[in-house]
Amino acid sequence: TNQVVKVANSKILYGVYIAVTLLSIIAFRSLPAVICAMVPLVLTSILVEALMVFLGIGIKVSTLPVIALGVGIGIDYALYILSVVQTWLRAGASLSEAYYRALVFTGRVVIFTGCTLAIGVGAWAFSPIKFQADMGILLTFMFLWNMLGALILLPALASFLLKRSQPH
Repeated sequence: TNQVVKVANSKILYGVYIAVTLLSIIAFRSLPAVICAMVPLVLTSILVEALMVFLGIGIKVSTLPVIALGVGIGIDYALYILSVVQTWLRAGASLSEAYYRALVFTGRVVIFTGCTLAIGVGAWAFSPIKFQADMGILLTFMFLWNMLGALILLPALASFLLKRSQPH
């Protein structure tokens, strides 16, 4: 049973990533932008699986929705930041100016949302119900890492991958 769950979870998780990638291609219309958005998500998923091993949380039917939710929230953060960056780049701003404007416009919202979600589900870690406690730990970890990925790793990748514009 464990082997079947592990294989099914892997296939479904790949499906989630394929769907998010396709939707990101539609949203961003730029392969480098999609890479900037997806790398932090993939890194977070790898780190959360490492955390699961470290904490002895097995791959179960119930862990897949948690990882899928983390991917969904993470791509939202990337959408918020990257869409504003792209708007400013298209207007002729430099990447650093575009990123600054994205932080001013949506950065606080990403931080507020990430912290609010992390605090809300972080309280589950104190639950006497092991499943709820485990899910609280995993979700808190994913919400915070996805937030940091969107705010730090995404712009770092963008500095290498996105076409630089000259300011007006």
